[in-house]
Amino acid sequence: MPVPNFPEALKPKIFEVITQASEELNLETYVIGGYVRDFLLKRGSAKDIDIVAVGSGIELAEKVASLLPHKPKVQVFKTYGTAMLRDGDIEVEFVGARKESYNENSRNPVVENGSLEDDQNRRDFTINALALSLNKNTLGDLIDPFDGIVDLEREIIRTPLDPDITYSDDPLRMMRAIRFATQLDFTIERKSLEAISANKDRIKIITKERIVDELHKIMLSKTPSKGFLLLEKTGLLPYILPELTALKGIEEKEGQKHKDNFYHTLEVVDNISENTEDLWLRWAALLHDIGKAPTKRFHKKIGWTFHGHEFVGSKMVFKLFKRLKMPLNEKMKFVQKLVLMSSRPIVIAEDFVTDSAVRRLIFDAGDYLESLMTLCEADITTKNPKRYRKYHNNFKTVRQKIEEVEERDHVRNFQPPVSGEEIMSTFDLQPSKEIGIIKEAIKEAILEGEISNEYEAAHAFMLKKGKELGLEAVKS
Repeated sequence: MPVPNFPEALKPKIFEVITQASEELNLETYVIGGYVRDFLLKRGSAKDIDIVAVGSGIELAEKVASLLPHKPKVQVFKTYGTAMLRDGDIEVEFVGARKESYNENSRNPVVENGSLEDDQNRRDFTINALALSLNKNTLGDLIDPFDGIVDLEREIIRTPLDPDITYSDDPLRMMRAIRFATQLDFTIERKSLEAISANKDRIKIITKERIVDELHKIMLSKTPSKGFLLLEKTGLLPYILPELTALKGIEEKEGQKHKDNFYHTLEVVDNISENTEDLWLRWAALLHDIGKAPTKRFHKKIGWTFHGHEFVGSKMVFKLFKRLKMPLNEKMKFVQKLVLMSSRPIVIAEDFVTDSAVRRLIFDAGDYLESLMTLCEADITTKNPKRYRKYHNNFKTVRQKIEEVEERDHVRNFQPPVSGEEIMSTFDLQPSKEIGIIKEAIKEAILEGEISNEYEAAHAFMLKKGKELGLEAVKS
């Protein structure tokens, strides 16, 4: 049976240079992994290329750099025996073929020099063990010892060797299996899925940063729910995001049920993913209801309630980000704010939409208003077509009202037109609580529509409020 050959995969000029360098160094060289997989899947040309040499990958990288016209800088990682260079917008990583052995307390293997076969054996999945020859006599030949090309056609995620050993040796591969299944919309082979469940507690040896990196890739896929359902099915989710697991299930008391907030959350994440690629907005969708588990209560007269779940959830966001070693900066604050305000536009949409409520929404949401509206629209998961249309029409009304109020009142991120300094000089005050009271009263009056958001109206209101507080204007 002839060996499949794909010379068209090697069109980028960099491969010609690698072949020349390999010839001069008398090294066997192959392109392996994601580049080959994505070429065969017709997913567009990858910008990351992994090269494996039977010999020194570092030496090959330096030779390639010397043959390229722009002589790129080679980054060498001696500890790992790898090297990397950039050619235009392509990043090329070189490694010597190796075999690995593991001990049970670490995912960092003991590495020895090996053959191409050894190197393919250590790969995580059959679809990532595919290699194309860069050697002159066999250029473009596919080396596929595990039928990875068949798995690509069958859309299967499968490990080259025993999955139980593969996942126990490097538990991060469990996350990678779920991530690839989500990104590619593939199915994890049954034995592999069972092995993930059997080794789930091994995830504890993986650093939070590595886990979050895979979570981000799941979050940024077309249908993130697929990944979270697999994390839940295999039992990995409680180790990573117990706040989500806590939302699972429907409780019934006295004939009254609440919805399953876990599956509802995944629907919201999928909905929002159709409208935004903003990672942190997707995180806000994932976490918007996490406060419902700790606030769930049953009352005989009114049934199930989740009072204050937005406030509790926003506090939980900080703890979750800290535990997973995610950024505690503006990104976290953005997610917190959206979780805190996640019900506000819904409440407005259900009521008669007043100018006052819209002004407060604009003021409180500030620059996050558009993201908040996108989240709330994604939060409509009712299967009743009539109610679905009603909610969306209500949101259109809210959006229209926001535009009108914004144009007229300019309240987004506004500061009261009268400053604290002016209040002090007007009433000849030292720093005191009265200044805060007057400033807050002006802000409230503007938001309630009692006065317009302009200097003259605010100044007149300041004098009136000062008089109520028994202050005498020395400068009006």
